[in-house]
Amino acid sequence: RLRKFSSVSFDPFFGFMFPREIYPMKSSGSGIVISPDGFVMTNHHVIENAEKISVTLSGGYEYEAEIIGFDETSDLALLKLDGDDFPYAELGNSDDLIIGEWVIALGNPFQLFSISNKPSASIGIISATHMDFGRLKSGKVFQDMIQTDAAINHGNSGGPLVNALGKVIGINTFIYSGSGYAEGSVGVGFAIPIKTAKRIAKELRVTGHIDRGYSTGLIVQSMTQSISRYLNIPFTRGVIIVEVNDGSAADRSGLEPGDVILTAHGELVTKPSDIRFVILENDLRSGDKITLKIFRNGKYKKVKLKLGKPGEN
Repeated sequence: RLRKFSSVSFDPFFGFMFPREIYPMKSSGSGIVISPDGFVMTNHHVIENAEKISVTLSGGYEYEAEIIGFDETSDLALLKLDGDDFPYAELGNSDDLIIGEWVIALGNPFQLFSISNKPSASIGIISATHMDFGRLKSGKVFQDMIQTDAAINHGNSGGPLVNALGKVIGINTFIYSGSGYAEGSVGVGFAIPIKTAKRIAKELRVTGHIDRGYSTGLIVQSMTQSISRYLNIPFTRGVIIVEVNDGSAADRSGLEPGDVILTAHGELVTKPSDIRFVILENDLRSGDKITLKIFRNGKYKKVKLKLGKPGEN
């Protein structure tokens, strides 16, 4: 169980009759101890704006937690407990999930952990995988999410979604209804795949933040009728590659000047900024691959472009 303490301003009614005061406010959520030396993964929204974070483990042992780093975009945070030899969860593989397989959501719904000092469990199945929500108004990007009908309620956020072997395959993050975010479980919950969470946690542990810089080594421009006629290309859509920097990510992927990029990650490309937008919307960064559909020498083909490091050619 995670508890955060923050400050809120005075009561708007009684504030007119009594001096203004600041009252501490508590909220709670869930988390996962991922190593014997006390690293804990949770959602960023669970610890957001916290002045103090306390973590209670099964059995009632309570520790203060230090924030190592957080990433608002992926809604993940990494905490550290002071000590060693902590019991910790075994992290599984979220790449090989099967729709219909049994899963268990563990956590602290409605602060029920405080009654027994044990997490609550709800059982369900994997309803869907690879659920992409893109970039939300909040700035968060939820891609490749795991959908489950295991009950996820207020306080479950940040807790583990485990498979039948007890291995963590996801981090319970939000519930959804047709009219927006629901207050209680309606059987449509979503978890961040543990593969994504492990990658974020590893970088937070080393640097305390997430670097989303990248490079492509491409210079492109929109197709025009004059370019189309000059190069004998039978259409004017897409963007044409003007230059590929030597040794760049684009060069390594086999892209060439004169190639016409038509789609990126399945999205239509009509102007140079569309490629940057797709990378942003899908939260791609150095080391990730983006699939491009191109037209070259009268034929269509697909090319996987592995994004390079910032400043690379």
